[in-house]
Amino acid sequence: MPPPTTLAALLVSTISTGAPPLNLQEAALDAASGLYGDLDDAEILLEFAQIQQPPYFLAALGLAIGLVCGLTFSKLVQLRLDGWKQDRLPLLPLSGTTTVLPWIGLVVGVTLFIGGSLQVFGFGAGTALLVAFLLSIATAGALWAQLVRLMQQVEAGNFKAVDFDNFDEFF
Repeated sequence: MPPPTTLAALLVSTISTGAPPLNLQEAALDAASGLYGDLDDAEILLEFAQIQQPPYFLAALGLAIGLVCGLTFSKLVQLRLDGWKQDRLPLLPLSGTTTVLPWIGLVVGVTLFIGGSLQVFGFGAGTALLVAFLLSIATAGALWAQLVRLMQQVEAGNFKAVDFDNFDEFF
């Protein structure tokens, strides 16, 4: 505990500036001043704690990016299928820049949306974005593999109905 003269100087400087306490020592000085009634040191710090709003904007931005890039990707795949039906243009490879960029945008959008949504429910920013990224990459990879496999079947002429209940076909 600092000497009483230091306590008095800190107390006067804190009261005169009206600044919030930065640590428990300053909060203890504020409690000693009597200006905070019967609040203890930790409660005084909580009075000045900044409570941040959940990142609704991040979730909304992710949703918008995901929708725009998803619709773009969908239209590109539809145009490839139409070109194949009419002129027998090749469906594969899908790994061209015009197809991969909307796909990456879709993954980024879904990652931001899931990460922002998890933060709304109280997850930390780093944890939420990591979990969202892992989920997005795993799902995007599985869907990309399934899409390539379906395109191969269409080109080969042995297209069969997709059975989403059988997970062995996805990988």
